[in-house]
Amino acid sequence: MSRSGRRGEILETFIRHVAERGYERTNLGDIADELGLSKGTIVHHFGTKAGMLRELEEGFARRQLEAVALMWQRLPAPHERLAAVIHAFVIVHTLAGPATVASQREVGQLAAEPELGAARRLRRQVRDLVAAEVRRGIELGVFRQVDAELATLQLFGSLQWMWVWYDAAGPRTPEEVGAGFVDVFLGGLLLDRLCLRQWADPGANLVPVVWECLRAVSA
Repeated sequence: MSRSGRRGEILETFIRHVAERGYERTNLGDIADELGLSKGTIVHHFGTKAGMLRELEEGFARRQLEAVALMWQRLPAPHERLAAVIHAFVIVHTLAGPATVASQREVGQLAAEPELGAARRLRRQVRDLVAAEVRRGIELGVFRQVDAELATLQLFGSLQWMWVWYDAAGPRTPEEVGAGFVDVFLGGLLLDRLCLRQWADPGANLVPVVWECLRAVSA
């Protein structure tokens, strides 16, 4: 996702450095040298390195929330919505690779930094929406009885570690990886597994919807 102007260039460079090195090893001096500007210019725009991380995390979490809202508008059933969220977590590695890796690898920093309270709340909203769909599926008799909050944490925990192994240019397409996750997670919830094949499919009808919603919030 492109950001115009000098400020956007600084933030994109910071995001790439965090994705490649991690937050602690990202140095404002290195960013300034790479862009041919002074550290004072970076401080003028962002204040501190923590301020840059806050902008990264809040922006990423806000786009997640917006994408989920768009998908919810178009996909009414709880199993469709859960499959869409799973595919979205994978596809975003293709649409916004550095920002996705940078955000996912700094989950520990997200919990520790006082400045990231708003980002934590946005992330919590996304998790709450997913947990609500697990509970709704149970109430509708689509999913078996499980601890909805724990199941949601298990899902997000596995998806947020994708950055350590997933290669968007690798042999598996994002749709194939997403379908694999849907097969395991949704297959563990559904009471009637006979319908699972249509959702655990790289060519599932909901996949283009996910792409459209993610592109809409990334524009």
